[in-house]
Amino acid sequence: MHTDDHWISTPLTADLLRGALDLERTEHGLLPHRLPARARAQCSDPQLAMAEAQPSGVRLVLRTRATTVELDTLPTKRNYVGAPPRPDGVYELLVDGVPTGRGSVTSGHTLTIDMTAGTTEREPGAPGTVRFTDLPDTDKTVEIWLPHNETTELVALRTDAPVEPAPDPGRRTWLHHGSSISHGSDATGPTGIWPAVAASLGGVELINLGFSGGALLDPFTARTIRDTPADLISLKVGINIVNHDLMRQRAFAPAVHGFLDTVRDGHPTTPLLVVSPILCPIHETTPGPCAPDFTGIGEGHLRFRAMGDPAEVPLGKLNLEVIRAELARLVADRAKSDPNLHHLDGRDLYGEKDAEAHPLPDDLHPDAPTHRLMGRRFAARAFTAEGPFAP
Repeated sequence: MHTDDHWISTPLTADLLRGALDLERTEHGLLPHRLPARARAQCSDPQLAMAEAQPSGVRLVLRTRATTVELDTLPTKRNYVGAPPRPDGVYELLVDGVPTGRGSVTSGHTLTIDMTAGTTEREPGAPGTVRFTDLPDTDKTVEIWLPHNETTELVALRTDAPVEPAPDPGRRTWLHHGSSISHGSDATGPTGIWPAVAASLGGVELINLGFSGGALLDPFTARTIRDTPADLISLKVGINIVNHDLMRQRAFAPAVHGFLDTVRDGHPTTPLLVVSPILCPIHETTPGPCAPDFTGIGEGHLRFRAMGDPAEVPLGKLNLEVIRAELARLVADRAKSDPNLHHLDGRDLYGEKDAEAHPLPDDLHPDAPTHRLMGRRFAARAFTAEGPFAP
């Protein structure tokens, strides 16, 4: 960390950040949240608490002539008992929209998770620094995308020239909600998650409410979307409902209706796209719950299994085939009186042919190239002239 006189320290404030819905003042600095405090208070699930505090889609956006930028952060690393260490979270730098640098912070807190015992142990750590150098000596917009899968407290920002908040780019704001796939799952960097790829191609500002394991039609999430300014909204619904074996068919459609009603209370005419699940072979005909298979975890090969009984689907258990049919029917019915409501079959983003060419590595989540493929396909279906998010 530098203390030379030529370094300029800039306070980290909300006007430098995009994609976060709340900022918590901590002992060390600022912790971005993707759910507001009122929503967080209504759920005690530690998985959701971890997911919403991981800054997927959150970025610092600055206007500056600086040629060097340093950001001190305090990450929380996750380790899993019996598995190899996880890679450090990735920070990505964009200059006027062009990818220019990548880096990581190796220090930080450590959260050790024992998935078989259901326990966690936290070991405190120290902040570290990610540094970007040799930037052009011109007025420019600098974006630092925070790691999508690593809780990140922002501690300090230093540059070798003054910094100010970047002006409003005048782009539409797209708010997306979904599961771990929307959160970023196995993408290798924050701009490589499929919503970020689609947002870049669509020329929109992203608010990503993709929560690993947390797309469960929670009322507090619906109220969060209702109360967040947005020009475009998409909801990717279904896979977590099946993973958790959360509800039966009798409850599913009314829950979707209630979620949409709440969103429409705040966004009565906003283009709203409901996206059904991508292809997931283990859950197409087999209901949940979903459970990890630890057989290869020592070599870093965690896989997932569907544990439900297909014979129970006629009794109301949910698989992905049922979910997709229900969503298509429900959206078609509502669209008769809501012309700004649209539907997209998730298999248009990742379908049977894709599963042959790009199988899901853990049987549940797409890999990095598939994230980019899904982002391109979403942009082509949503943001073009004939799409629901047409300019």
